[in-house]
Amino acid sequence: MKRILTTAALSLALLVPVAPAANAKGDDGEVIRTGSCSGTADWKLKAKRDDGGIEVEWEVDSNKAGQVWRVRVFDNGDRVVATRRTTQPPSGSFDIERHIANKAGSDNLVARSRNLASGQVCRGTLTFG
Repeated sequence: MKRILTTAALSLALLVPVAPAANAKGDDGEVIRTGSCSGTADWKLKAKRDDGGIEVEWEVDSNKAGQVWRVRVFDNGDRVVATRRTTQPPSGSFDIERHIANKAGSDNLVARSRNLASGQVCRGTLTFG
């Protein structure tokens, strides 16, 4: 009997779909993507509806404070962010938030950051809408 229950539980577990952590969508329609950079840093890109537009957040976490990164964010190929950010203590990360227009159809967001000292690159993408 114990063997039958174990087999049934395992079979049920295999049928339940599990969303990977790298591709999440919140109850409020927020879309989140995460990933690794070319070195040891990690990135997170988020988008959600906000006052008729889209709030975009890009975060890079290198675990080392004081690094300067060049940051670019594009929406359907149009640059919406061009700036530099320095990782802050204690976490060694930076983030930017921007409110952008919600274009007709899907918004294909691409965020890219390059560490100016090491050349490490972080690149994240998501489709919103």
